[in-house]
Amino acid sequence: MADKHNVMFVCLGNICRSPMAEAVFKEVIKQRGIADKWYAESSGTGGWHVGCSPDQRTMAVLKKNNIEYQHTAQQLVKDDFHRFDFIFGMDNSNISEINRRKPKGSKAEVFLLGSFDPKGETIIQDPYYDSDNLGFEKCYIQCWKSCNAFLDKYNK
Repeated sequence: MADKHNVMFVCLGNICRSPMAEAVFKEVIKQRGIADKWYAESSGTGGWHVGCSPDQRTMAVLKKNNIEYQHTAQQLVKDDFHRFDFIFGMDNSNISEINRRKPKGSKAEVFLLGSFDPKGETIIQDPYYDSDNLGFEKCYIQCWKSCNAFLDKYNK
């Protein structure tokens, strides 16, 4: 990982938004032909879904968009702040928790992923309690726009 830029996407449980963002990011870097320059993972601030697969609605939206993805949920740990260059939270609560856990002297820069959204939709809402796929579809679109805009700025 030392030769690559390393990014971590973080949400609450690591089964909806952050795995969606990770999968989208990996697809974007593949399409841009820069997968050799970037490494991505995702995690959650909470540990109750550790070891689980992503939410079936996350996987359905990824499949609909022809993105193959496999993931097992994990929790954000102290070492991640030293391993990753960028850590992205999906909402203000995630950012608060990430910054609370961030050790002094760690290298990770912490951002709201949505802060890169060209339309300024900074918060990627948690679609977990939705009864349909609409929140997951919106999450996908926001992740796509934000990941591309981030790479436009930081892929130097």
